[in-house]
Amino acid sequence: MRRTCIRENANPEQINDCREKIADNERSFSQLSGILSLAGNDVRLKILYLLEEEKELCPCDLSDILGMSIPAISQHLRKMKDGNIIESRKEGQTIFYSLKTEHLKLLRPFFKIINQLNAKAAAI
Repeated sequence: MRRTCIRENANPEQINDCREKIADNERSFSQLSGILSLAGNDVRLKILYLLEEEKELCPCDLSDILGMSIPAISQHLRKMKDGNIIESRKEGQTIFYSLKTEHLKLLRPFFKIINQLNAKAAAI
């Protein structure tokens, strides 16, 4: 059902320019939406934060830090790896996970906000 706009005059040039901007950036919107969707889970956001802070961690480390079972941590890591946000490397029997560098630029501002909010709370 199409609704009628109540504005006096439409600006067709602005509308077309905005449509072009959306079309030109469709891939970026899709990529960012996927990252934010995965990072929107409380546990996964904590894991991403820890990976940014520590550079790399294994599931056992994350399990100990977050007080969760290794299988639960592994499920979250699998989702993020499938979503192409993190990568892994194997050293002997241990698998270490780290953030993909191309996502650091996007995620660091969020982690900075977390650290700033924590600093403000501690100052109170």
